[in-house]
Amino acid sequence: MRFFIIFFGLTLSLFLSCKNQHSLSKTSMTSETHRPALHFTPDSMWMNDPNGMVYYEGEYHLFYQYYPDSTVWGPMHWGHAVSKDMIAWEHLPIALYPDSLGFIFSGSAVIDWKNTSGFGQNGQPPMIAIFTHHNMDGEKAGRNDFQYQSIAYSNDKGRTWTKYKGNPVVPNPGDVRDFRDPKVVWHEASQKWVMALAARDRVNFYTSPDLKLWTFASDYGIKDDKRLWECPDLFPIKVEGTQETKWVLVVSMQSGAPNIGTGSSYFIGDFDGKTFTNVNKNNKQLWLDYGTDNYAMVSWSDVPSTDGRRLMMGWMSNWLYAQKVPTVKWRSAMTLPREVRLIRQADNTYILQSKIVSEFQAYRKEAVDLAISNTSVGDVKIPVNNSGLYELNFKFVRTSDLSIIMTSEAGDTLHTGYNAAKNHWFIDRSKAGESSFYEGFAAVHTAPCLSLSDTLQFQCILDHASIELFADNGLTTMTDIFFPKEKLKNITIKNGNYFYSKIYNCLQAK
Repeated sequence: MRFFIIFFGLTLSLFLSCKNQHSLSKTSMTSETHRPALHFTPDSMWMNDPNGMVYYEGEYHLFYQYYPDSTVWGPMHWGHAVSKDMIAWEHLPIALYPDSLGFIFSGSAVIDWKNTSGFGQNGQPPMIAIFTHHNMDGEKAGRNDFQYQSIAYSNDKGRTWTKYKGNPVVPNPGDVRDFRDPKVVWHEASQKWVMALAARDRVNFYTSPDLKLWTFASDYGIKDDKRLWECPDLFPIKVEGTQETKWVLVVSMQSGAPNIGTGSSYFIGDFDGKTFTNVNKNNKQLWLDYGTDNYAMVSWSDVPSTDGRRLMMGWMSNWLYAQKVPTVKWRSAMTLPREVRLIRQADNTYILQSKIVSEFQAYRKEAVDLAISNTSVGDVKIPVNNSGLYELNFKFVRTSDLSIIMTSEAGDTLHTGYNAAKNHWFIDRSKAGESSFYEGFAAVHTAPCLSLSDTLQFQCILDHASIELFADNGLTTMTDIFFPKEKLKNITIKNGNYFYSKIYNCLQAK
């Protein structure tokens, strides 16, 4: 959710007059400039944070911050889409509209399997949305209590919603203006719901037996950290190869990300149902992504235990320039869905490993195998894929550079790879297309190489206007957007000293 709120002179009644005028249609979007072919985008208009991500009866639900009347941020709604595989999406009508309590800001959704709320019908559990109401009149009046938490419920797989008559369920205590983005999880040991809520420069934790009555439990923050925290997530996860369980607390930061602007971070700790304790040294903050364009990354609720994965998705943009990027009909995309795993390192610290979900493999087309190179062989050109959709995979010795140059017929150039001398990964979008909309957009971004191995692994996904890099076997990730004049169809591997390569042309998501 925004770190500041733009003033709108329109009244709430005018906003509500739009209620029955907007639903997302299934239009052909493939010919639009910069429209991704593999990533989720709204049919039209403005989108930011993913919200209410929940799995139920074979469908992955994606709700998202949506303004149906403009391509810049405005009175927030919850847009809605569903998918069988998290790659190809079906647009559905808007789920939640602004009302007399305010705009519908970020939040989460859960399946109330035990019907603790009493909203279920015919023996079926309800789907519950937990979100922030933002009252514009309260903000304009200079009050502090204009954000508070509310709920809504659905008994038809999220197609229609009823807002709870007792809203708000978590009133604002009045001492903090930024009080939003509730993420709710069931805590089995205490048999209660737990809410992680962003409260300016920390996360507040609340507990509830029924999703309607909430009690403050504790808070967590970093000493002397003055940044704005948003979009928290909280979930348990087992350490790979063990039966040990830790808790992950995700927090998006409005400043201080590894390169520029906004970013998604996390902490590893223990959680007893009330209190979170960081177990890494010095209360260490880690990063889910070192690129500039992965914000508000959160996970799906209620993925079946038979699946066992922790699945996440983020907003693929940055608040420094999100409202200025050169798209016309729509603004913003989501990252590809990722599975995260928890690794315990040799020094007994913990770190998340991120990988593209296995479902993405169905969108691989034919593979291109390069000749194996044990020594530097100069430039190697990959056969042109006219769609401009690629997945590239390499393994190579860490004492050598990896340099991948992607170009268009119009001269746009995107450069990515590994710098051995500096021991870092990089994405150079300084010449990758239009950048005049933001002075600092054309730049080189770097990320640390976290692997201790003598060999390194590199994977990246190239879409029409984005690149997602997974290095160190997923210990380091980078996401950057860019806006070329034409598709980047031409790829050259420079000075490749690799012993494994696999390159796929990719299919457009239907």
